[in-house]
Order: sequence, then C-alpha cells, then structure tokens
Amino acid sequence: MSESTVVLVLVIVTALGFDFTNGFHDTANAMATSIATRALRPKAAVLLSGILNLVGAFLSIEVALTVSNAVVKIQNSNGTPKQDLVADGGAALLLIILAGLVGGIVWNLLTWLLGLPSSSSHALFGGLIGATIAGLGWTGVNWNGDGSKLDGVIGKVILPAVMSPVIAGVVAAAGTWLVYRITAGVAQRFTDNGFRWGQIGSASLVSLAHGTNDAQKTMGVITLALIAAGDWTDTKNIPFWVKAACAVAIALGTYLGGWRIIRTVGKGLVEISPPQGLAAESASAAVILTSSHLGFALSTTHVATGSILGSGVGRPGALVRWAVAGRMVAAWLITLPAAAVVGALMWWLGNGIGGLGGAIVIFVVLVAAAAFMYLRSRRDPIDHTNVNDDWDARRELAGADR
Repeated sequence: MSESTVVLVLVIVTALGFDFTNGFHDTANAMATSIATRALRPKAAVLLSGILNLVGAFLSIEVALTVSNAVVKIQNSNGTPKQDLVADGGAALLLIILAGLVGGIVWNLLTWLLGLPSSSSHALFGGLIGATIAGLGWTGVNWNGDGSKLDGVIGKVILPAVMSPVIAGVVAAAGTWLVYRITAGVAQRFTDNGFRWGQIGSASLVSLAHGTNDAQKTMGVITLALIAAGDWTDTKNIPFWVKAACAVAIALGTYLGGWRIIRTVGKGLVEISPPQGLAAESASAAVILTSSHLGFALSTTHVATGSILGSGVGRPGALVRWAVAGRMVAAWLITLPAAAVVGALMWWLGNGIGGLGGAIVIFVVLVAAAAFMYLRSRRDPIDHTNVNDDWDARRELAGADR
C-alpha cells in the first residue's frame, strides 16, 4: 500500500469521524424540543432522528457538489482539483483536507463538552479555511466569488449564518403567536396532546432535512479526496459507498445523542410548551429544506436555535434565558476562526514533519484530544436519564458541588 493510499484512508476515516460528531452534535436541532415537552421519550427520539438522518442523506447531492469549492480555491470550475495540488498522489490536497477536518472535529467536541450548540458546518468550513490559508496563502480562500452570484465565504457561509436564524426566528414567532390566538379558550390538556403529536411529525421533518443537508458536506469532502488521489473522476456524482458510509456515520452519531447539547437547547433557552415546539420545528424544517434545494450549506444549529428563541418571543409571558442565548451567539461568532486556527496549526504540524509521518501525527493528535474531552465529560455525565432535569436547579447543584 502506497503512502498516498494510507493518507487517503486517514482522510476518509477522519471525515467519517467528523460526520459522526456532526450527528450527535446536531441531534438537538431536531429533537430537543420534542424531548423537552415529552412528546417523545429521549431514546425513542434519537432513534427516530437517526433513522431519518440515514434516509435524508440519500435524497440530494446539491450541497455535496458545492461544499468545498464554495469556500476554498482548491478546485477548478468543473470540480476537479487544482493541478498543482494533485502531484504525488494528491499529497498536498489530502494534507489540507485532513488538517481541516481535524480543526472541525476538535471544535465540535469542545463545544459538545461545554454543552454549546455551535455550528458543525462552520467548524468544517473554518478548519478547511485555516488549513488552506496555511498551505496556499490568503488567496487560496474563495472569499466572495466573482460577484455574479452569492458565493464564497461571504455568500455561502456568512450571509446564511446571519439571515437563517433571523428568518427562522421570525417564522417561529409568528407561528407561535398565531397558534396561541387560534387555540385561546381551548382546554390546555387537549391542545398539548394534539401539539405533541404534531411535534413528532415536524421533528421528523427536521431530522430528514438535517440528513439531506449535513451528511452531504462530508460526502463532498471525501469525494474531493478520492478525486485528488486519482480514485474517482466523475465530478457530477458521488460514489454510492461514500453516500452510504456518510449516511450511516451521521445516523449513528445522531442515535448516540448529544445529550449535553440537547439539554441546553431544550431546557436552557426557553421553557418550551408543545405549541411552541411545533412552531419551532416547522420553521426549522422549512428553512433547512429550502436551503438544501438551493445548495446553501447553512447551519442547522443556527436555524433550530433561532426558531426556538422565536417561539419564546412569540408566546406572551414566556421565559427566555437571554444569557444562555448570548453565550451561544458568542460561540457562533468564534466557531469559524477558532476551527481555522486549529486547522492551520494541524497543517503546519503535518507539513513540518512531512509525508506519511506528518499525516499520522495529525491523526494521533486528534485521537488524543477526543479521548481527553470524552474522559472530561464523564465528570458531569448527561444522558437520557437526566436530560430533562430542571435547568436552574441542576446549575445550582453543580455550583454547590464545585
């Protein structure tokens, strides 16, 4: 087995690892409100979400075909890698991709440990941007395209990040207000039961949309690596085994459930009721599915949390914990640059060592960082048994323990 083949295998394994973290990091986007309102039992919710993520990954490839070329200049207009990056079995391009993926995974794991629902999409893009800047310079980043359409980091990442949570929040606020107006005077036990059933349907739609949007990002990265190594030539399609592997990885991650983030989204932002949950999930699904159709690789985290905040604003007298929302927004703002810094450091480390040894060292660093954060999380475990504990009471207890 040649060195380039081993590096390609490391890239594929790392990409699937990112897909796995994407799954458990973003489970909250679809199921946090259904779990919080007890429309679904926690384990049933993550199982349903995992299955629908698996199905959704096969529904479209629009995002997969544009995900990497949208932010970095490592491909030609026809999707093939730049010629100077595919020498020696694509070693230069594979190192950039590997370092970028490590940047994304490390940030995903850190924010999971802290219970912060940051964007997996921005973590991936940030890692790739940082590694590309380190390897190719600032001109290697596609900042705003050629100006003829929304493209590049500005058009495909920054603008959707700003607009999508606002749009989703407005839609959810309007939906919540309308729901409470329509059901005024109806006994709460009847409305809550009905809306819980509705939540199951809307949460399922969000999970399907998440698989359609997020699994494709990793499909695009793996396909680019295969093209760079000379193992795939069709720039208009994705190998079936890549689709299947990415679908299974994100589904498994979703099933394991990112309970720490589910708790923050479901209990930390808003004390949510079934009507609010239905409005939030419906708004999220509409925005995510529309973006997937248009090829925008937006953050499902931004959309989902924007919808939940909107549902709190739209319900008269609802409690919205703006301090928690502020910490989340701060995490959103630093996600892309923080992942970029890690991606750049990993590229410098791998390039400094050189060859197969450099790629292996990067992979070992990733495994060590992942193991450390997992072991650290065991000090304050959160799972399906305590994910719905009272938010303020648990924080007071944690403070007393310290």
